[in-house]
Order: sequence, then structure tokens, then C-alpha cells
Amino acid sequence: MARMEPFIYTMVHGTDWAEAVAAGAYAGSADDRHDGFLHFSTAAQLRASAAKHRKGQEGLVLVKVESARLGDALVWEPAKGGSRPGLFPHLYGRLPVALVTSAEPLPLGADGLHLFPADIP
Repeated sequence: MARMEPFIYTMVHGTDWAEAVAAGAYAGSADDRHDGFLHFSTAAQLRASAAKHRKGQEGLVLVKVESARLGDALVWEPAKGGSRPGLFPHLYGRLPVALVTSAEPLPLGADGLHLFPADIP
């Protein structure tokens, strides 16, 4: 299903991102590789995804990508098991680092939740 949000996001461990930059592409986390695609979120989905899957994790990088640049490899699908409403962006293939709009540290607040940039609702 084609649905476009201007930008999508993924949270990557800093060491994994450094390896991706050196290699020229990000192949995904162990969970991504197990599921067969890279998990992304829209700006509106990002806080809930972080709270559910990344709470308390330090050293993350917030990677922002212009969704239109990913072509047909980007597919909008329900969450695994239908656990969350809406469709989520899944990238079937590696993420070329050259397509990344920004990759910034994602600090952790005292409550274990991440502190997002102002443009994330």
C-alpha cells in the first residue's frame, strides 16, 4: 500500500550506525534481520515506538530519511501481530547511508524515555 509521510525514522545503536557509515549502508538490527525488513516509524508513531521497544536504551542515533527516496523497497504494513493501530513503514533491503537526511544522537531522559527533537510531536 502506497502511503507517504515526508520523513520516516529509525533508532539505531551508535556503534551499529558507525559501522553502517563505514560500510555505506545499514543492514538493520538483529530484530530487523529476523523480521526481514528494517523497522521505521513516522514522526507521529516515533515516541510510542521508542517507549515500547527502546525505553532505557542509551547510545541511540535517530536516523531520519525522506521516504520518497526509498522507492518500492518501502512498504507500509500493519505492526506484527496487529499490536498497534495504523500502518508502519518497513524497508525491505539495506538503507544506503547516502539517502539519510540526518543522524543525530537520541539522548535519554531521567525517566528512561528518549528526548526527541522539537519537530517530533
